[in-house]
Order: sequence, then C-alpha cells, then structure tokens
Amino acid sequence: MPDRAAAAAPAAPPADRPWAGPGAARLRLSRRGFAVLGALLAALLGTACWLVYFSSVLGVRTVAVSGTSVLTPAQVLAAARVPLGGPLERLDTGAIRARVLNALPRVAQVRVSTDLPHTVRLRITERVAVAAVRDDDGQYTLVDATGVRFATGPAAPAGVPVVELALSAPGKAALADFPEAALVDGAVLVTKALPPSVAKDTRAVVVHSYDDMELQLVGGATVLWGSPERDARKAVVLAALLKQKATTYDVTAPDDPALRS
Repeated sequence: MPDRAAAAAPAAPPADRPWAGPGAARLRLSRRGFAVLGALLAALLGTACWLVYFSSVLGVRTVAVSGTSVLTPAQVLAAARVPLGGPLERLDTGAIRARVLNALPRVAQVRVSTDLPHTVRLRITERVAVAAVRDDDGQYTLVDATGVRFATGPAAPAGVPVVELALSAPGKAALADFPEAALVDGAVLVTKALPPSVAKDTRAVVVHSYDDMELQLVGGATVLWGSPERDARKAVVLAALLKQKATTYDVTAPDDPALRS
C-alpha cells in the first residue's frame, strides 16, 4: 500500500525553475518600498541643505552685540560689517572676528556665534588698562596686562597708575642697555603685579632707572620698588606693609623690607 504521507507531500519544483512563492512577491514589494523611501529621503535632505546653505529662508537678519563697556554696539557693528540676507550657516565668522580685532584695538577678544533662525551674536571682551603711559605730547596711552597699547586720550582713567619717566644720571647713562621703551615696559610689569586694592591707590610709577622705580600713592606715601624683578614677591610684601601707616615703604629687597614714618 502506498505511503500516504509521501503521497500528500507537494512535489518539489523542477531544479531549473526558481522558487516563485508568495514570499517572492513580498520581497519585490519591499525592495520597491525601500527605493521609494530612499528617493524621498534624498529629496528631503536636498531640500533641507538648500534651505540652510543656499536660500535666504534662514538668512542673517539680526546682529546682537554684548560685552561692551567703553565701546558702543554701533562701533562694533560698523567694524564687523556682518553681511545681511545671506544664509546664516555659510557666514564667515572668522572674517568677522578679524575685522573687529583689526578695527578696534580696545577689543581683546570677540566671539562670533550664530543662533537660528536669523541671529548673529558678537560677544566682546574689552582690554583693561593696567597703566597709562604719559607721552611727550601730554597724551596718555593705555596699556593692558599683555603690554598692548590700545587707546590714547588726554587723561588717565581713574584708578589706573601713570608711568612717568624721570631719569636720573645713572638711568640716562644706561639708556644704551635700557632704552626708554624697555623702561616703560618694566614699569608696566610693576603695575601688572600690584593687587587691585594697591593699584587703585597708586597715582604713578616713577622711573629713575631700571633699578630705581618708585610708586607714588594717592595718600602721599612713596614705595621704593627698585627693579621690575621679583615683582610678585614685592607685591605680596607691600600689601602686608601697607597695613601699617608710614611715609615710605621699601620693598627693593623684598626679603628684608623696611618702612619709615
């Protein structure tokens, strides 16, 4: 008697014919779906790129300036020359930064950022004067802690020590080794080393020679400083000495300071 299980089994397809069952149709539809989905995604991506990088939909419309104190936002905007209307994401922020720094010496740093959909932000950090150098024409040039001279005016700002050259005979004789520019730079280093509380009470740094500099305090007292060397140590010692009232404070040798009433 024939085997019923064997008789019920479907016949195998011929070896030379590919299998063509219901799964094949589903596979073909799935491939078409992926192709359509890929085309849609490509179109969406292309549109998004065009909107962001080439159209004016996300263009520059507003420029916001912050961080100014002495400068005005109008001065910064004039120096930055931010092009309006162009795509925000294609903005050359490096060029904007360079224009501001080149046009405005008072600016120490400028951060340029973008804020979708239409805003460019300029964050300004202005230089802070640690000394005012009195020039031969009576003008005062402001110098920051890095030694950059960034502004000139008819008067020194309040609380900023003035550097004055009053060369002694030894100072004049040593100009070949310590020219006036080097002496001014040394005096600026002295002002940079002063604690803020001492700097605001220092009227002037008078330079007699490289080894003979003195501070004239607002109250009339004098600080014998010596050379610009060991400035940090001298500043610490001076801050301690100023707790005592005196007419002269001597920190030329900071390990052996002295004061006179």
